[in-house]
Amino acid sequence: MNCAAPFIWLASASPRRRDLLEQAGVRFRLLPADPDEDVEALEHIRRGESPTQYVQRVAQAKAQAGRARRLRRDLDAMPVLAADTTVAVGGTILGKPKDAEDALRMLTMLSGRSHRVLTAVALARGEGDRLEQCITVSRVSFARLSRGDILRYVETGEPMDKAGAYAIQGGAAAFVRAIEGSYTGVVGLPLYETLRLLRRAGRSAPG
Repeated sequence: MNCAAPFIWLASASPRRRDLLEQAGVRFRLLPADPDEDVEALEHIRRGESPTQYVQRVAQAKAQAGRARRLRRDLDAMPVLAADTTVAVGGTILGKPKDAEDALRMLTMLSGRSHRVLTAVALARGEGDRLEQCITVSRVSFARLSRGDILRYVETGEPMDKAGAYAIQGGAAAFVRAIEGSYTGVVGLPLYETLRLLRRAGRSAPG
């Protein structure tokens, strides 16, 4: 490894997070889950959990799972970055839809109103329990959507692996009337906050 050009491990299967790190010039290597790992189980909502508690817990769990993965594989001891994004209407958490009907339900709930998008980022360093974390909360306002608008969008398949059943960088961009906060946070990785986190860790944050 070239110590003059350190990198981070990215414990995420999200192509959006990969694209954002590349856009920011951050050096990273992918740290995919083992075939027997149930990463989706980390995203199960616990009873009584607030959206903030949920997204922070899941990001931490993903980073810790990534660190354990790195240690098992005896890989370079670079920090492990993980993130989680959720959509919230009041105290109700909207995760990834189970099916098209669930996506229709979520988008109907978001139609004509504002909601929060929370993204937590966790950085696991070393071999102990050390974690550094940041969180962004953005407010997104949707235009009022007709049932036809929603059905056409659901039929594209785009909502199916997205929190809140939409991708702001995709077809749902046409639904967004206003956004307050971090656009990249809504996409899935708040770049400004993530780069600050990496700089504090002395890693590959440009500038």
